[in-house]
This record gives sequence, structure tokens and C-alpha cells, in this order.
Amino acid sequence: MATINKNLSDYDKATIPDASKFRFGIVVSEWNETITEGLFQGAYDALIENGVLPNNIIRWDVPGSFELIYGSKKMQEQMVNAVIAIGSVIQGETKHFDFVCEGVSQGIKDLNVLHETPVIFCVLTDNNMQQAIERSGGKHGNKGTEAAIAAIKMAELRNNS
Repeated sequence: MATINKNLSDYDKATIPDASKFRFGIVVSEWNETITEGLFQGAYDALIENGVLPNNIIRWDVPGSFELIYGSKKMQEQMVNAVIAIGSVIQGETKHFDFVCEGVSQGIKDLNVLHETPVIFCVLTDNNMQQAIERSGGKHGNKGTEAAIAAIKMAELRNNS
């Protein structure tokens, strides 16, 4: 497991670009709300900690992870420097998990290829609820924090290219 020896919330603040000049969109799935709210909080806190003004963070909620694609596409139109797509898909007893995970990952990839505004993939795809808890503010830190740092770096890359 990639997070076994890594805390997702650890980063060297000295290596993070000044984010005070950027606007960010965060699209949050309402499905598995306990997990996605934890991820959102990690992302929001990291953005604020790195100089983003609260009024430069736009949040939209969508029903589920599959809807993150459309929500992120529309968020790209909102004059933001980067979008963070937050979701949580937990393995069940059917193939639904595979279809949702594949569709969301391909959809977010397509948005990055087709449009100028980067979309950061912050969708947990865990085998069980405990794994999701551990990656949304639990013992492995918060993937939302990691996504926010990636969003800042990608906004800077876009700004400089």
C-alpha cells in the first residue's frame, strides 16, 4: 500500500509556491460524506495555511463521485487556477466499484488533457471504510491536504507556462 509508510499530510512548506494570488475550486461528492468532508477540510486548511484567501476558494457539492467529472468541468469555467475533485468510493460486493473508479479516473484525466485548468484527483478508492477513514484525516494523514498542495503546484505551473 502506497500510504503504509507515508503521512499524506506531510509536506515541506518552504517548497510550496505562494498561493495567495490563486483561486481554487473544490468539487465535493456527497456520497460517503463523512470521508469527503474530512478530505475537504484537509484541502481547505492546507490552502488557507499556504496563503489562499477564504473568498478565493469556491466549493460545489455533487451527489456522487461519478458526478465529479461534470462538476469539475463546470468549475473549470469559473476562472479558477486549479480544481480539486474530492470523492470516496468504497469496494462493495458488485462490479459497480470498478465502473465508478474507472469512469471517474478517466473523466478527470480527460479534463486535464482537454482543458487548461488542472483538475486534481482526490478520490479515495478503498477496499473498506477503515482504509478511507485512515486516509481522510486518520493515521495516514489526509489525502485532501496532499491534493491541495498538488493544486497549488499545478496552479503555479500553469501560471508560469
